[in-house]
Amino acid sequence: MNFPTSTAQAAPPSATTLHELLDTAARLHPEAPAVTSGEHHVSYSELDAASRRLAVWINELGLRRGERLIIADGPGVLQSVLVYAASRAGAAFSLLHEQVRGAALDHVLGDCEPALLVSDHSESLAAAALRGVRAHHTDDVTHRAFDAKAPLGPLPAAPLPVDPLCLIYTSGTTALPKAVVSTHQQAVFAVQAIQRVLGYRSDDVIYSPLPQSFDYGLYQLFLATSSGAHLWLGRPAEVGPRLLTNLLRAGATVLPAVPAVADALARLLRRAGADRTPRLRMLTNTGAAMPQEALTALREAVPGLRVHLMFGLTECKRATIMPADEDLVRPGASGRALPGTEVFVVDDAGHRLPPGEIGEITVRGPHVMAGYWRRPELTAQRFHRAEGLFPELRTGDYGWLDEDGFLYFSGRRDDLYKTNGFRVSATEVEAAARRVPGVEAAAVLAPEGDRAARLFVQVTGELTGADVLLRMREQIEEFKIPRDCLVIDALPLTGNGKTDRKALVVLEEGAGRVRTR
Repeated sequence: MNFPTSTAQAAPPSATTLHELLDTAARLHPEAPAVTSGEHHVSYSELDAASRRLAVWINELGLRRGERLIIADGPGVLQSVLVYAASRAGAAFSLLHEQVRGAALDHVLGDCEPALLVSDHSESLAAAALRGVRAHHTDDVTHRAFDAKAPLGPLPAAPLPVDPLCLIYTSGTTALPKAVVSTHQQAVFAVQAIQRVLGYRSDDVIYSPLPQSFDYGLYQLFLATSSGAHLWLGRPAEVGPRLLTNLLRAGATVLPAVPAVADALARLLRRAGADRTPRLRMLTNTGAAMPQEALTALREAVPGLRVHLMFGLTECKRATIMPADEDLVRPGASGRALPGTEVFVVDDAGHRLPPGEIGEITVRGPHVMAGYWRRPELTAQRFHRAEGLFPELRTGDYGWLDEDGFLYFSGRRDDLYKTNGFRVSATEVEAAARRVPGVEAAAVLAPEGDRAARLFVQVTGELTGADVLLRMREQIEEFKIPRDCLVIDALPLTGNGKTDRKALVVLEEGAGRVRTR
């Protein structure tokens, strides 16, 4: 039997280390705008020069190749400069969300043992000092980066393609954050493969409301550089009224979105006049299932908008991408594998499954990252070398492939739970709730111990929790519908714009203090 895979061929790479992408952009588009944050704009030639100055500075501080640099400040141009400077100097960078403080920061400092921390927050600088880590304030580093008198190079030795480029910390549901290690060649391959499918253009303005600590946000910088596009940095998880204003101000043509951003934009456009229609030509999504209602509203409001739905995770950056608007033809699909990679599903014994059968989603190719930092047991559990040169990543997510190699996501390992002996996907339940007229957002808190599954919804009008549960019977099997539904003012979100499950637990425990209907 021929088992389905999603596979394609990649073009030969034109760069082997990350900063070579910037070298090319600075040569081809020297005066073109590269990055904007607030009122601060830099061209590609300015970004290139600033990264070279800071690479020299990093080297002068004595950082050896492979040592770690933590970037722990708010969103801004300096983050982009430091990323490319670290690449040039051979340091492995780790970008932390600006809200990572206290115990969370202490964990990262102890885990990756950085040689340098750059931050704009006194608490972070003090925490580094207590551990004997060299720390510098953002303002001082910015001055060095844009000081025309500072040296531009040369550096003693360039990093190798197999050297570590970055450590991206990602959280599980119970464990402390773990770092995914990416090498230069893995990251560059991922950028070039994604760009080959999406086709960012040099005249694009990419408006990113995503934090660069979130790999989806970070790769917007890389994709912009690889295409000569203009990256306009918004605020993390921007979902308020300023979203539309900022899209118009930037002249944005590309919006990488999470569901909360797409929902917010759809609501804003419903109230906006025709003269406030953004220039968007492309919207992408990954990280969580995009509600079809939001996509329908955006397509109606923005003529010519093309949508690419995607599936990915930090350990391989991106696994699948849908051709533009293919979701209209294949509802529920997440796309086909990146060029030069392979996606398939396996059973519990690791055997490939035929079309239509649900199994663990497995990814294979040069974009599969090196593993987890100092977590050999977890690395061995998730990364396998069963076939040939490239490792296989067992994602912990479940889904199935159709005959044409399109992936359909069923749920995450921690998203699946059992009710009365039946396996239920929280993702499926949430999607069914969002299809109920009047439900703007929905999230399921899976059962744990004596606690039953509970549905949280954000609604318009006077819709009650009981109304939602009753109308869900038209959308999904009754045994999958939770017994309880709590109506709340707004779903809590993480800094990345995803549903904050820990906050839902707090709401669940204090349900009597939350407005319900």
